[in-house]
Amino acid sequence: MIGFSDEAVVVAVSGNGGSGAVSFRREKYVPRGGPDGGDGGKGGSVIFVVKHNLRTLAHLRNQPTCRAENGQPGQGRRRHGRDGNDVTIEVPPGTLVREERTRELIVDLADRSEPWVFLEGGKGGKGNWHFRSSTRQAPRYAQGGLPGEERRILLELRIIADIGFVGFPNAGKSSLLNYLTNAHAKVAGYPFTTKIPHLGVFSRYERVITLADIPGIIEGASSGAGLGLTFLKHITRTSGIAYLIDVHDDRYLDAYDLLRHELGSYSSELTGKPEVIIATKMDLPQSEERLEQLASRLDDRQVIPISVFSGRGIDEVREAFFHLLS
Repeated sequence: MIGFSDEAVVVAVSGNGGSGAVSFRREKYVPRGGPDGGDGGKGGSVIFVVKHNLRTLAHLRNQPTCRAENGQPGQGRRRHGRDGNDVTIEVPPGTLVREERTRELIVDLADRSEPWVFLEGGKGGKGNWHFRSSTRQAPRYAQGGLPGEERRILLELRIIADIGFVGFPNAGKSSLLNYLTNAHAKVAGYPFTTKIPHLGVFSRYERVITLADIPGIIEGASSGAGLGLTFLKHITRTSGIAYLIDVHDDRYLDAYDLLRHELGSYSSELTGKPEVIIATKMDLPQSEERLEQLASRLDDRQVIPISVFSGRGIDEVREAFFHLLS
């Protein structure tokens, strides 16, 4: 995903209302026509729309100010000024709208299917036609339009997926995602190949399951080390966690506890999610012996051994993901 961005600061400005008109009827044989000033148009609003084909906020980094159009002033003959055009801000599912300075949450757009009006445009002012009376037959004033609003906001994306992949760098997360889905996450034999989240989908028993591969976690990620802190937030919305453990990593016996510690330090909710433990790279020498040691270390809880090269365990993983969500 080129140009991925999960945060953007935007200045949202709704339009000012148009002023009402001061006008008097001018027609042949009507020397003293009454007031006929029309109302000003309403200012445009700032509206958020969730677009399911978007996966990043990068497009908003080049548009730091989103400004709606002002309403047009009223005219004679009681003609109403044109309303200002709205400005639409398109965001991906899972976007949070926060106050930029305090980071206070304004709205969570995770489940909104309808457009959401964030800032209403200012109302148009009334023309002098409204102010006529039996004692004031030629009012020479009209209302000005009300001003729009301006807010500086922080947009924060939290990817929505069913299951999030968690593991140390080079644990095989991207390889498994590519094998299970049509994703094309970069795979290489060095750490931190994945630098941005990747999504993929597959179906099991007619249910579509969405997977999220986030960059590898290192010790201290919950305190800002490595890339973990930036992307840990992307698994907060998942229904379950898949812990991927490379049995040929020197820390394979402690990997599960270390990963859970980092997740728990970031948010205690993460360690309470349903989980699947997967042992990767089982096609390499000494894998079986290490798998037994890992299973014993984890109190004989289920560990699914897989190899994306031989296809071993892949069907069991699909089944485990389905039952985790069921």
